[in-house]
Amino acid sequence: MTSTLLLTDPLFLRHDPGPEHPESPERLTRILKLLEHEPISGTERRAPRPATEEELAAVHTPRLREYLRGLRGRTEVIDPDTLTSPDSYDAAVLAAGASVQAVEEVLAGRARNAFALVRPPGHHAEPDRAMGFCLFNNVAIAAEAARRQGAERVLIFDWDVHHGNGTQAAFWQRRDVLYMSVHQYPYYPDTGASFEVGEGPGAGYTLNCGMPGGGTDADYGAFFQDLFLPVAEAYAPDLVLVSAGFDAHRADPLADMALTERGFAAMSTALKALAESVCGGRLVMMLEGGYALEALSQSVHACVEVMAEDMKDSFPEGVSREAAAALQRSREALEPYWRVLGR
Repeated sequence: MTSTLLLTDPLFLRHDPGPEHPESPERLTRILKLLEHEPISGTERRAPRPATEEELAAVHTPRLREYLRGLRGRTEVIDPDTLTSPDSYDAAVLAAGASVQAVEEVLAGRARNAFALVRPPGHHAEPDRAMGFCLFNNVAIAAEAARRQGAERVLIFDWDVHHGNGTQAAFWQRRDVLYMSVHQYPYYPDTGASFEVGEGPGAGYTLNCGMPGGGTDADYGAFFQDLFLPVAEAYAPDLVLVSAGFDAHRADPLADMALTERGFAAMSTALKALAESVCGGRLVMMLEGGYALEALSQSVHACVEVMAEDMKDSFPEGVSREAAAALQRSREALEPYWRVLGR
């Protein structure tokens, strides 16, 4: 069995939103260069397959799929943030396929865990709308694939600094997929308030912890200890998926959080331990944001070390007043649905 499968392809570098765009091909280039310069034992790098039309259709509407297919070979402005180049459509289909393939390999036991190193990112893409640098929602497509392959309960954890509105929308009324997000709030895309908990059968199965800028490794540790991990353990998922954005790093130019690469490694450690305790270690990460190139590459490298080499990192102690208040708001919103949060 492969310890940690890394799925990536040169096609991802041909998605080019333009010379001034922060979601540049250099993001992935820098990650891959560091992984080559400082190789991590226990990893295997492999080329992925494209997503099928059936896999895309599990999340996205015919209208959106037809619209994006029509952009193939074209340079287009979808919105002020989201631009395509001639290879963008094919890269997006391959990114979705890589995410599904990562799930397939892990569920089949051919890899202990996996990281889909892809572009474009996906978590802002809604069922009927591409936005926020994203065309197809990679993690949502992967979650649907996992359900079809027999996973009864799937956990999606989103630590990108921006709230994953598209992923939330895809599973808003579902309880077979539990969506958790920690993010800066209020901030783009103006969703992710603590009171957004899902509705109907999915009430209580969306967990949002949004906080003002400045959140530290210790603050994120408090969110994990007092909110995310207790609920996740009670949910006992069959698979853990991570929307792994690295724009909450203190060096990132697009946000105001203060995480370090050690904070990302600590989150990886906690989620790997969760997966090992409830679902045989089945853990899959998909690359989302992160725009400070050195911080991005170092943070991804730290997470892969945790996944592949059994390295561990821990959160520092302490929590800021602002983070404690945000945590309390989220706990109060979710206590009616999760007995484990009752005091």
